[in-house]
Amino acid sequence: MSPLTLHFHPLSSYCHKVLIALDELGVEVDRRLLNLGDPAERQAFLALWPLGKMPLLVDQGRPIPETSIIIEHVQRHHAAGAAVLIPQDADEALAVRLWDRFFDCHVMTPMQACTADLLRAEADRDALGVARAHEALLSAYGVVERQLQGREWVASDAFSMADCAAAPALFYAVTYVPLPATHERLAAYFERLVHRPSVARTIEEARPFFKFYPGRAGLNARFLEAA
Repeated sequence: MSPLTLHFHPLSSYCHKVLIALDELGVEVDRRLLNLGDPAERQAFLALWPLGKMPLLVDQGRPIPETSIIIEHVQRHHAAGAAVLIPQDADEALAVRLWDRFFDCHVMTPMQACTADLLRAEADRDALGVARAHEALLSAYGVVERQLQGREWVASDAFSMADCAAAPALFYAVTYVPLPATHERLAAYFERLVHRPSVARTIEEARPFFKFYPGRAGLNARFLEAA
């Protein structure tokens, strides 16, 4: 049994980010599907991490929260061979961390605002908040489109932690705000991401749960059908 335990849910975009990274780094973990709707399970999880946010990695009893920290910890202590998602060069690493934060803050955050609104009762929906989230996503798409000029991956010559963040952020964001037809570089990058084996496996493992995704009406049929 692996000394690493990952508490996760297969629909969570942040969990996807870590699952993709673990695959890329060649690291096996004991996966614990987290059901926060179960009072006993929730209480046990809060004892590990009082903020109750997932994913959470536990390394020999030590809880390690926050996706970027989890990935860096795993690379530093558990990565197979020479696998890296954060370059050793300090300046290159800084660029990867920048774009990792960009996707978490400027794509995942507004995307999750759209999801949260669908979970509200009709009378409590926030049309203005959703409209602002849509605007934020379109702005972010434009920034990424510009960044991708002459690039295969968003922050480094090699697939990096930034791409681990980009894959689930964009996968779910486009269910609410499709990529503009003018953003050809971003569209091509999206295709490279979803065809990356680590990303494709993560999507495939999540497929049985997509019926529970609030934004499933926007999912492309190819992600709903069995591979």
